[in-house]
Amino acid sequence: MSTVYSVDIQITAPVNDTEVTDRVADAVTNLFPGADVDHQHGELVATAHDMEHFSECLHRQEILDTARGAFFEHLQGDTFSFDLKKQAAFQEVVNFAVGEPDELGEIHVRVRVNDPDAESYIDHVAPPTKEGKPIDPDE
Repeated sequence: MSTVYSVDIQITAPVNDTEVTDRVADAVTNLFPGADVDHQHGELVATAHDMEHFSECLHRQEILDTARGAFFEHLQGDTFSFDLKKQAAFQEVVNFAVGEPDELGEIHVRVRVNDPDAESYIDHVAPPTKEGKPIDPDE
């Protein structure tokens, strides 16, 4: 039986004067296709309730360990957050923003796990790996 996850995801991204709002929205929905996007005073605010497509991107790019590191680094209680590069997201590529902030700003993602718990959800989205391959807990 598969676990049902209850999560609330808030995604924010600045929209600079030099950017086209729809392109920033596309960057968000390329990684979170079910997100409900709203443009507010120079930024996009979106909400979503799953990270399935995002997880598929992590698997396809084979960056599960990187993702786990980013998630656990900013895990507090039932919430974790991370930042993504806008340009990569526009290309449907996950690129975690670390170090100096990008001049256009980053996509900020905040995930609150309601059920069952944040660690289990992180394991679902970006499972632990061995030699770069996801570990099957049933083996």
